[in-house]
Amino acid sequence: MLRTTLDMKFIRYLNLFERVAKVRARHCFCYNSTIIFLVPKQEVAKALGNGGKNIKKLSEILEKKVKVIEMPCVKEDIKKFIEAIIYPVKFKSIEVKDDCVIISAGMQSKATLIGRNKTRLKEMKNILNEHFGIKELKIT
Repeated sequence: MLRTTLDMKFIRYLNLFERVAKVRARHCFCYNSTIIFLVPKQEVAKALGNGGKNIKKLSEILEKKVKVIEMPCVKEDIKKFIEAIIYPVKFKSIEVKDDCVIISAGMQSKATLIGRNKTRLKEMKNILNEHFGIKELKIT
């Protein structure tokens, strides 16, 4: 499923994550100044640690917000995947058509999802392209 290459910064993040959480993350990326680690579904609880201690420790070391989400297995997981990345932002619906994803949201959520100078929109577009081959992302 993953067709992306990692730069040295993200390889270091993955190694640090594995040392702290004792779980091998399959991939990591940045969205909205948060480092998001993808781990297999059965490993999520272990990766978080008791009371989220692993995430807190990683966050302190990296001096950034850290999130752990479930690794998508098939293209049908795309809605849960997007939901996990953009949480706590609320939206009305996500529609997937071939190589296009349409996220319907209210005015406030729409502004948050697009971001200043479309930074979050570009980040999400890159993430979806890397993991699912999605070419287009629309926020309405």
